[in-house]
Amino acid sequence: MQQSTDLQNMLHSIHRKSYPAYKSLKGAYQFGHYILSVDHVQGDPFASPSHISIRVSHKTAGFPEEYLQNPVTKITLCDYLTRQFEQQINRFSFRAKGSGKSGLISVSHCGQEVLKRTACEITDQGITARFFIGFPANGRTVNSVELEKILFDFLPICVQKAFLYKNLDAKKLEEAIFLAEDQAYIREQLKKEALAAFVADGAILPRESGISSHPMKDSIPFQSPDTLRVTMTLPHKGKITGMGIPEGITLIVGGGYHGKSTLLNALELGVYNHVPGDGREYVVTNDTALKLRSEDGRFIKDVDISLFINDLPNKKDTSCFSTEDASGSTSQAAGIIEGIEAGSKVFLLDEDTSATNFMVRDSFMQKVIAREKEPITPFLERAGDLYHKAGISTILVAGSSGAFFHIADTVIQMDSYYPLDITHMVKTLCSQYPLPEISVPGFHFPKSCRIMTKAASAAPRSPRRDSDRPDRLKTKTHGKDGFSIGRQDVDLRYIEQIVDTEQTASLSILLKYAVEHLIDGKRTLPEIVEYLIKELDRKGLGFFSNNSYISCGYASPRAQEIYSCFNRYRRP
Repeated sequence: MQQSTDLQNMLHSIHRKSYPAYKSLKGAYQFGHYILSVDHVQGDPFASPSHISIRVSHKTAGFPEEYLQNPVTKITLCDYLTRQFEQQINRFSFRAKGSGKSGLISVSHCGQEVLKRTACEITDQGITARFFIGFPANGRTVNSVELEKILFDFLPICVQKAFLYKNLDAKKLEEAIFLAEDQAYIREQLKKEALAAFVADGAILPRESGISSHPMKDSIPFQSPDTLRVTMTLPHKGKITGMGIPEGITLIVGGGYHGKSTLLNALELGVYNHVPGDGREYVVTNDTALKLRSEDGRFIKDVDISLFINDLPNKKDTSCFSTEDASGSTSQAAGIIEGIEAGSKVFLLDEDTSATNFMVRDSFMQKVIAREKEPITPFLERAGDLYHKAGISTILVAGSSGAFFHIADTVIQMDSYYPLDITHMVKTLCSQYPLPEISVPGFHFPKSCRIMTKAASAAPRSPRRDSDRPDRLKTKTHGKDGFSIGRQDVDLRYIEQIVDTEQTASLSILLKYAVEHLIDGKRTLPEIVEYLIKELDRKGLGFFSNNSYISCGYASPRAQEIYSCFNRYRRP
């Protein structure tokens, strides 16, 4: 391995040369407390910045051994260190001057959720941090004097302050680790106590604004109704109380602007751990929970939606249904079946974003349009079977149809952001306003006939001599909302539990890997996704990159989001 002095000499030798001279810096260099690696050098000062990584040995970093023991604490430690590193490098970004992105220093920006990222990883060898530097230039001429400032003056300070335990606030780090262990404990207790979710007393559910995920100041703390209050004794925080939402069918009702959707939003993001001070730290949902909604125009391929839609007038087979342009009802039916396939045990729905004709048919409509003339079996008539026969709970926000009261096991009314358990009152009223007798088609588990094939946009642009060589596709991420792969856009706007652009970036490389290596017209979609999840757990996101190095800029998605992404990949 080369030494930092070798790097310094090389910088001096390429000063004022043409920008490609920076390529000679690629390699690893031993600095005092860490190894610095130049993994990829940008082509010019206006291109995407260069990829850099540093590795600090465990002995040098000095973190307590118990923080390195299990995935929960390791991910939390990495998240904490990434936030510390970002604070440090923000002080120095663009202090080195030049053209284009010269002087940029950047790392992943972490939100309120704690995610596993490539920006920081812990291995047996030590702690590896990955980030970006814009190599400075004057025009397209190397300015290595400015890069020397970054690598030898700025970066050592950042590493010392962000990655050495002795220089960190040990109490705050311990708070983050303990919180993560408590959140993991609550998640385990949900399964043992037959709960779909838990919302702690004192939680701050509203967010600062529509574009900020920080807690709203001066908002009303959550207060559980006595009848739904449960007590847990956490490993670190000790005794905590809050609202336990039982498995089954839970209805959230109330007037407009009273907090129904705010509670549902907190629950859908409760599948992730949150940072201290978020307000939702102890809002914990079953980690397989899936938010569902209608998606007019979405792609559906070979999904058995016959549980909800059957006997179409055009005789189209709904046991293996495909469409390029789904309606609201067919898209929501497909979403539920795909959720079953993804292993979700809780469905989260909001009546406002659901297809009305899919959710319910009132008694008057049933009298006007006979059952045999209506191909849709509404969700109202299937939710009970989903729980009793498939073990899938439903949490539904409703504001217009009283029919849902009849199927609910638990009814929570949000009144000025305070939850009230009105289940008993509702059941009394339901007995006075019974639903008409209806004949519902029998419940059956969906069939799967989902063999994955490649889209035309994934075909090579020109013939290859070596037919065994996999296709190489380009991907480009478009924020959280989706990405392009080859000549196709994959629309993820309505996958509402994606919380970070880096998750979308990860979905793009997972799909790219599948198209290049796994999709062969023989493997089923579940087989492909399960293989990816297994390799993701074993080898991390770097396994799926075509590069010889692992880049900063990726965060692991859940299995549910991987399934959702693959289901929206348009293919023949």
